[in-house]
Amino acid sequence: MANRSRRIAPQHLAKDEDDYAALKVVADYAPANSDYTVAAIEQAYQELQAARTAEAQADAAAKAARDKVVEKQLNFHGLMLGARDQVTAQFGRDSNQAQAVGRKKPSEYKKPQRKSKKGSGEGTEDE
Repeated sequence: MANRSRRIAPQHLAKDEDDYAALKVVADYAPANSDYTVAAIEQAYQELQAARTAEAQADAAAKAARDKVVEKQLNFHGLMLGARDQVTAQFGRDSNQAQAVGRKKPSEYKKPQRKSKKGSGEGTEDE
């Protein structure tokens, strides 16, 4: 039995559609099992086309919704960047207010440490 959670490969589906078109013109086709009549296959094909249309419309709606979210995210992010700059301008870089909106106070950065030169013999404990 086929895996019902995976799509059929496009080339297989295209072949099925070609064969369906050919089956419609077979004059004496009368299957023993009524599940396989041209009318039943026609019904399944129409349902497939309706599902494809619904999927395409849902994809378009999802893409439009995603684009709207991205637009709103960019707008919000830009406003927050500007607000942080405004807080920094109003209260100063080293203020608690600037820290509250996500900025790091310059006084909290580690002071740079002078590095010792390698091979100068300083700091070795081998002697």
